[in-house]
Amino acid sequence: MTEREKMNNGLIYDPNDEEIMREQLSYLDALYEFNATKPSETEKRMEILYSLFAEIGEGCYIQPPFHSNWGGKHVHIGSFFYANSNFTCVDDGKIFIGDNVLIAPNVTLTTAGHPVRPEMRKKALQFNADIHIGNNVWIGTGAVVLPGVTIGDNTVIGAGSIVTKDIPENSVAFGNPCRVQRQINERDYEFYFKDKRFEK
Repeated sequence: MTEREKMNNGLIYDPNDEEIMREQLSYLDALYEFNATKPSETEKRMEILYSLFAEIGEGCYIQPPFHSNWGGKHVHIGSFFYANSNFTCVDDGKIFIGDNVLIAPNVTLTTAGHPVRPEMRKKALQFNADIHIGNNVWIGTGAVVLPGVTIGDNTVIGAGSIVTKDIPENSVAFGNPCRVQRQINERDYEFYFKDKRFEK
């Protein structure tokens, strides 16, 4: 089994394998081009954006700079996705993102991990576990989502959270480690921030 095949199957592998590195660099060149676009180069930016990912729906936007180990090659994004600046995808494994997802600045989704066993880390070996993010999820500023995590539909992840375990749908979750604090409720349909009400 090649190192690339091990990588694709969640097994321990060598990320510095020559074949892997050669393929990875070609995608990183395209990512470099995206991040080097001027704000006025809207069409060029969007053209590159839609070429980066394994899959991406309509109405999506990512504010540069965007950081990604594979330039988005292993990221699957639905429609009407928005990510603010410094969105980072450690996409050695696959990342699946649903429709209408909002990503605040400085959010990291990381599929890659390393063994705790010291001699294995000394060899720079790695494994990957896919991340799944449902529809209509909002991930707050500076949050980090770790390998293998699933976040359910409609859930809000608070700023600065470290998401180490699955978070169910319709939840408000935050903290380090991130925990469900409450379910989305009737008050959320009346107030949008503290004591500020939606207009009727």
